[in-house]
Amino acid sequence: FVADWDRALFIHYEVDPVVLQREVPFQLDLLDGRAYVSLVAFTLRDFRFRFGGALGGWLVKPIANHTFLNVRTYVRHRGESGILFLAEWLSNPMSVLLGPRTFGLPYRFGRIDYQHRHETGMLRGNVAAVGSELELTYEARIEANPEFEICPSGSLDDFLLERYTAFTARGNKRGFFRIWHEPWPQIPVSVVIQKDELLAETFGWFKTANLVGANYSTG
Repeated sequence: FVADWDRALFIHYEVDPVVLQREVPFQLDLLDGRAYVSLVAFTLRDFRFRFGGALGGWLVKPIANHTFLNVRTYVRHRGESGILFLAEWLSNPMSVLLGPRTFGLPYRFGRIDYQHRHETGMLRGNVAAVGSELELTYEARIEANPEFEICPSGSLDDFLLERYTAFTARGNKRGFFRIWHEPWPQIPVSVVIQKDELLAETFGWFKTANLVGANYSTG
């Protein structure tokens, strides 16, 4: 498949590794003994088969565009570093049905409103779980005319953003898939979490979580 990942905001938490490991079926990938969980809020656009041209695009048109909130942590398996999705809220109900069956992904249906308008210096988002009042709401400011850069090699930002393997776990089944793209053009941003009940009521590890930073990329 090919797709565009557009206007992505990464929000990072440091979490107690002992508590988090209890909820993760793979070995955590730690940096200096520290464990992290990241939220990734973005819009998926023009999802399509790599081959097949217009016909291939038509076949997946119902799931070609939608918003995502990924909650991911960082793991290692058989010497390879990657990510594990702890949960993913998305706005397309058809994708919610297909994702777990095809890739073993922990999809959930959500009401999502992103206003990632870096041109105005402001990023805002709201994610609500369908069927409940649980929400995540955030606001981030970004400097005028930002200079987006690739993360310095070996930095914390590089550790958190540049991942190209996803491990999956559904029941007793384990799997993986790989992705590829150019390194994220990004800039650090200051984010304020206004509501976090969606995270607090969903994940046990969130009680030990400390917000440590955020990055924004045009995609």
